[in-house]
Amino acid sequence: MIVATDDPRIAECVTAFGGIIHMTRSDHLSGTDRCAEVVANYHPGTWTWALNIQGDEPFLTPNAIDQLIEVLKASPAPDIATLARPVVHTAQLFNPNVVKVVRAENGRALYFSRHPVPFFRDRDQEDWLSGFPYLQHIGLYGFRAEVLRQLTELPPSSLELAESLEQLRWLENGYSIAVALTDYESIGIDTPEDLAFAQQIMDR
Repeated sequence: MIVATDDPRIAECVTAFGGIIHMTRSDHLSGTDRCAEVVANYHPGTWTWALNIQGDEPFLTPNAIDQLIEVLKASPAPDIATLARPVVHTAQLFNPNVVKVVRAENGRALYFSRHPVPFFRDRDQEDWLSGFPYLQHIGLYGFRAEVLRQLTELPPSSLELAESLEQLRWLENGYSIAVALTDYESIGIDTPEDLAFAQQIMDR
């Protein structure tokens, strides 16, 4: 496990508990770019896969990480792997900070959106969940090392810019994203309210 950051405060904290730190550039636009810098510079040429575990998912479980690794090792191997779980509350479904994903029958991602997809025609919104198995995307990624390098060379795409979701850039450029279902309940930190809630959990 390597903590990649450009913030000396984070580096100091990680060093204090004996973790491995890699200081990166400060101009990265995403965690993917930061992860790619580590793969390129930390024992280069030795990586087969890289997992990007982002700091806004502080309660991620070892089981979820193990599951992601198994998806990457499957045959045929995907370019990218990630996780999703069923949406259970209507408030989650219509929360733009909760990213939704639609999968094909083979488990590959078809689309990611901040809006519920599909649109459920002729049904009231409070009844959408009872009519379709909507999935919440978990912000955890696994990459084949060579694919990770390629992704950082792609320019931002139109769908990515519209939704502010970098994984749409990957789909637009033909990369396969395997989406495995998990029972891990994501508690992402996207707002000050989320942070306060997470602190309450930590205090308990």
